[in-house]
Amino acid sequence: MSQEQTWLAFDLGAESGRAMCGRMASGVLTLEEIHRFPNEPVRYNGELHWDVLRLWLEMRRGLALAAQRSGRKLMGLGVDTWGVDYALLGPGGMLLGTPFHYRDRRTDGIMQRVLEKIPAEEVYEHTGIQFMPFNTLYQLYAEFLKTPSIFAVVEKFATIPDLLNFWLSGVAVCEFTNATTTQMYDPRAGRWSTELLTQLSLPTRIFGEIAQPGTVLGPLRADVAADAGLDSLPVIAPACHDTGSAVAAVTGAEKSAFISSGTWSLLGTEVLKPVISDNARKQNFTNEGGVCGTIRLLKNIAGLWLLQRCRSDWKLQGQEFTYAELCELARSKPALRSLVDPDHPWFVNPEKMPAAIDRFCQESEQPSPEDPAGYTRAILESLALKYRLTLEALETLTGERCAEVHIVGGGSQNALLNQFAADATGRRVVAGPVEATALGNIGMQMLATGAAASLAGVRKIIKRSFPVQVFDPSNPEPWEGAYVRFKQYCELSRRAA
Repeated sequence: MSQEQTWLAFDLGAESGRAMCGRMASGVLTLEEIHRFPNEPVRYNGELHWDVLRLWLEMRRGLALAAQRSGRKLMGLGVDTWGVDYALLGPGGMLLGTPFHYRDRRTDGIMQRVLEKIPAEEVYEHTGIQFMPFNTLYQLYAEFLKTPSIFAVVEKFATIPDLLNFWLSGVAVCEFTNATTTQMYDPRAGRWSTELLTQLSLPTRIFGEIAQPGTVLGPLRADVAADAGLDSLPVIAPACHDTGSAVAAVTGAEKSAFISSGTWSLLGTEVLKPVISDNARKQNFTNEGGVCGTIRLLKNIAGLWLLQRCRSDWKLQGQEFTYAELCELARSKPALRSLVDPDHPWFVNPEKMPAAIDRFCQESEQPSPEDPAGYTRAILESLALKYRLTLEALETLTGERCAEVHIVGGGSQNALLNQFAADATGRRVVAGPVEATALGNIGMQMLATGAAASLAGVRKIIKRSFPVQVFDPSNPEPWEGAYVRFKQYCELSRRAA
C-alpha cells in the first residue's frame, strides 16, 4: 500500500488524554502524538467527579489539529478510556450530572451491601468479573440509594467512551469491552445481566444495544466536523476499554500471556470463552471482553504503583531520581534480600510508601531496604515474583502453559523489571510496543475500514512497524528459593484482607 492513510485515536487515561495519528504507508504504520491534555478530577460538594466537558473541549481541539496534519482527510477515529465509570443521559441525550470518579467515597461499604442481597457466588456466576469496590455495579447502586428519583428521568446508561462516542456520532450504544468491566454484563448469555439488575431494583430499560469492537457507529456529526475543519469520516468503536485496545496490538506465541504494565499490571491471556468457576472466583480473576470474539482472562496486580509512590515520597525529602537512575542504582544491590506482596492492603494508599514497605519487612522478619536503590530492587523483584504466582494461577484455570509473556505499555520500557520477570517466571519475555493502547485502537479502525483483513493482519503490521525487545531467563536458580519465601509472605496479605 503506497498511498498514505491516516486514522485518529483518542486515548484517555486516568491522568491525561492524547490524540494520536496513525499513518500507514508502504505497509508500515507510524504513530504521532498531536495533542496531549491533562485529565484532572474535580471535587465539589464533597464529591469527586470527572471533568468530561473539559475532556470534550480538548478532544475538539485534537480534531482540529488532526485536520491540519492530515489535510482534512482521516479514514476514521476511535476512542478508548479507562473502565467502570459512567454517565446517565436524560431526554434528548441531556447529561444528567457530571460522572463520578471511581475513587469517590460514595461506594464505601456498598459492595458488602450488594453481596448481602446477592451472594458473591451468584454475582460471579452471572458476570465472571473480579470483585472491586468501585465496579460500576456498586457505583450505580450507590447512586440509586442516594438519589433514586434521578432514575425516573434517565433514558440511557453510557460508560465514559460511550458518552464521548455519542457526542461524536449521535449514536448511543454500549461498546462490548467496556460494558464487560461494569460487572453488569453476562458474557455467557451475551447480554446485560437483567437478573442482577432486577434484584437491586435498578432499571433495565436504560441499558442499550451492545456494539462489538470494530463497529462503525456512524459519521462524525456535521457540526463537530465543520468546527474542526474536517470532511466527513466514520466514528469507529475500537476496543473502547484501554486494556482491550492494548491487547489487540499484541502478537505473541500461540500459548502466551500478556502484561499491560504501568501503575497497574494486568496479567492474563486471550481465551475463546469465559472461564467462570469457583476456582476463578476464589483467585479473583476477571473475564473482560476482547476483540474479534475473544475474552481477556486476567488479574489486576498493583504494578509500578509502589515505585511511583516511593519516588514521590523521596522527592518531598529532596531526593529526586528518574526511573532510569533508580533502576541503574538497583542493579548493584544484593539480590532477593527483601520481598513484599505488592497487593498487600498496606500498599493501597499509605501515608509514606517506604514506611509501609519497612512495616511489611518487619512483620515478615526480613531486613528493610537501606536506600532508594534497595527499595527499587525490592519492589521490582517482588513484582516479578507476583507475576510468577499469578501466571501459575492463570495456567491452572486454562490448563495450558504459557511459554512466553508479552509486556506492553509504559512499564515495558523497564529493562530491569523485564529481566527479573524472565528469571522469576522461567519464560521468555517480549517487551513492547510502549504505545500498544493507541496502536490497538488504530488497528481496530484499520480492520473496520478495510485497510487490514483480519486481527492477525493488524498484529502483523504492528509487529513489523514497532520492534520489540526479547529477554530470556539468564539466572533463574536463585529465584526458586525466593519464590518459596514469597508465597509465604503473600499469606500476610490474605490474613490482612
